[in-house]
Amino acid sequence: MAKVRERWGSRIGIILAVAGSAVGLGNFLRFPSQAAQNGGGAFMIPYFVALLLIGIPLMWAEWTAGRFGGGFGHSSAPGIFHSLWQKNRFMKYFGVVGIIGPFTIYIYYVYIESWCLGFAYYSLMGKLNLASADAYVQFLHWYQGVGDGSSLAGSTPGIVFFLITFLINIGVTYFGIRGGIERICNIALPTLFIFAVIIVVRVLTLGAPEGAPADQTAAGGLGFLWNPDLSALKSPKVWLAAAGQIFFTLSVGMGVILTYSSYLKKTDDVALSGLTAASTNEFAEIVLGGSIVIPAAFVFFGPMNIEAIANSGTFNIGFVTMPQIFAGLPGGFIYGFMWFFMLFLAGITSSISVAQPAVAFMEDEFDITRQKSVRIFGIVAFILCQPAIWFLNRGVLDDLDFWGGTFFIVIGATLEIILLGWVFGIDKAWDELHRGHRLRVPSVFKYIIKYVSPTLLLAMLVWWFYEQWWKVITMHGVPAENVPFVLGIRLILLAAIVLVGVLVWLAWKRRKLESNA
Repeated sequence: MAKVRERWGSRIGIILAVAGSAVGLGNFLRFPSQAAQNGGGAFMIPYFVALLLIGIPLMWAEWTAGRFGGGFGHSSAPGIFHSLWQKNRFMKYFGVVGIIGPFTIYIYYVYIESWCLGFAYYSLMGKLNLASADAYVQFLHWYQGVGDGSSLAGSTPGIVFFLITFLINIGVTYFGIRGGIERICNIALPTLFIFAVIIVVRVLTLGAPEGAPADQTAAGGLGFLWNPDLSALKSPKVWLAAAGQIFFTLSVGMGVILTYSSYLKKTDDVALSGLTAASTNEFAEIVLGGSIVIPAAFVFFGPMNIEAIANSGTFNIGFVTMPQIFAGLPGGFIYGFMWFFMLFLAGITSSISVAQPAVAFMEDEFDITRQKSVRIFGIVAFILCQPAIWFLNRGVLDDLDFWGGTFFIVIGATLEIILLGWVFGIDKAWDELHRGHRLRVPSVFKYIIKYVSPTLLLAMLVWWFYEQWWKVITMHGVPAENVPFVLGIRLILLAAIVLVGVLVWLAWKRRKLESNA
């Protein structure tokens, strides 16, 4: 008897799930930092250019390809790529990047996500009301288990909250698309937005501190963030940073949207649903994310220190700067709890999405039950999460973030857009995009998907290989004492790529034997 495929329970369910995948820590931490570092309001010019020419086209391409591949019983990149080019027996192997990429993100992202849960607890307990910036840095290092000269990182509280977070992730994934992922996203996304709006309102009503200039207000902070320094547009770095943020924020190129949209029916809309999910993410990032960190820091620390704060890194902004700010507010422990729990909700809706491609691959290609697939995934993922925990101070997390959060994404996105626009054919793709549509996509995007997006993506790859690949391969700039750890994690990733490639080969061999039986 044919296996019954899972389906989303409602249209709003798939929209919230995809939006949940996109709305993550980067919306509230990485985006304001990137904008402040790269010309303020000028950053938004290449940001919107990248959104229109790369982000939105890729989003529609993935929704279209995913729903199409789902019609052939595939919910992961190898099968979806194969369905788009069935005559090419090698195409499915390119889909390996759509499993390895999100899995790589998973094995470090869950640990960072657990910090948010831990800090939410400590904030609620009133334990983040510390005396100085150095005290907050020391608290973060204590929680991470770094900074004491030990060769290993990790701490008892950090491990406890990691285990809780990991079990929640696995539990949600275990209950499936409708019973797990859709259900938690229907709760988490509205809660996240409520908390974010409360914090934004509190930040925007902050006045100048006693003795500070009258313009040291939240409005002044917004001005710092959004007033454009147009000279910054001359720097290629700003344009590449904007494009990188678009990849990071929309979850394109990861294989997640491919998987999520594969559970749609053939006549379910993808044009309007995709745009709605992307717009929800952009609202969270630009309106909410842009109205919390930098304006609040501007009020509390003044314009002279704001650039240093923006450059201090994502973790320092989230786990050092913001707790300091909340500690200076009446009832600050409540705002601190909402901040960290909001980040935790944003994190978990993202992490469950990057788990799904690997689980779906086992379900579809080897006919393993979902529950068994999740158990296998959980065991492997738990083991491979350990390097990011214990070797945090050895550069392992940063290296995983580069491969999973940057390199694999750009490779996957380039493959997807070329495959859909050129191999599958832009005319067929355009018809497929509009099957059951509730929105007619402007025809200019037909040419953007075929010509502009692939050209820009290939240019980014060529630039990276020309400027960076040798430095990355040779671990240029990696401290000598960290080289064995970074090399070790790269060998693990290489072994994982080979293993998934072998599993793809076995899956199609199995299909061939079954079809000949």
